[in-house]
Amino acid sequence: MKKDLGKLPAVFPMPVLMVVAYDENGVVNAMNAAWGTICDMDKIALIIGEDHKTTQNIRKTKAFTVALADKANMEAADFFGIATGNKMPDKFEKSGCHAEKSKFVNAPIITEFPVTMECELAEIVETENLHAVVGKIVNVCAEESVIDEKGKIDPEKINALIFDQFRSGYYTIGEKVGKAWNAGAEMMKNSK
Repeated sequence: MKKDLGKLPAVFPMPVLMVVAYDENGVVNAMNAAWGTICDMDKIALIIGEDHKTTQNIRKTKAFTVALADKANMEAADFFGIATGNKMPDKFEKSGCHAEKSKFVNAPIITEFPVTMECELAEIVETENLHAVVGKIVNVCAEESVIDEKGKIDPEKINALIFDQFRSGYYTIGEKVGKAWNAGAEMMKNSK
C-alpha cells in the first residue's frame, strides 16, 4: 500500500552537474546543479536561479561548461554546492581544482572531472514558474580512461555521482541491467 508523503521533488536519480563559467575578469566560478537535463540532441537545460553567480556570469560571457561529477571528486562537487560565489569570490581557488580554457567556447573546463560538455548560451527561459539556462553543446571532451573500445563514453567507467533528493545523498550508478530500445521489444511483438 502506498503512503501519501505530500509535495516532494520525487525524481530519482538526478545528475550531479558542475556548471562552470568565467566572470567578466576571467575568474572561474563553478556551481553544483542537480536540476539539469538534455533537452535536444545538442542542448542542455539547467534549471538554476538568476541569483547564482554562475548564472550571472553565463549571462555576461554567453558560454559555460557542464561536467559530470564523479566519486573521486565528490568533496569538491559538494563544496561547489555549499559555497556561493556571491559571498566567496575565491571559491574555485579554495576548491583545489584546476581549470583550463575550452578550445570551443569562452568557458573553463575543470580538469579533474572526467566528462565535460562545452556550451554556448542558446537562451535563458524566464517565466513565473521557471528559470532555465539552455546551452547549445558544441563539444564534449572526456578522459580516455572513460572511453570504451568503440570510442563511446562508458557510464560504468565514469563512476558518476547521482543525487538523491529524498535523503540528500550521493550515489554512483550500478551495473547495466538492460539495453534501451530493446528491453521492451518482446512486449512490442506481443502487442501486434
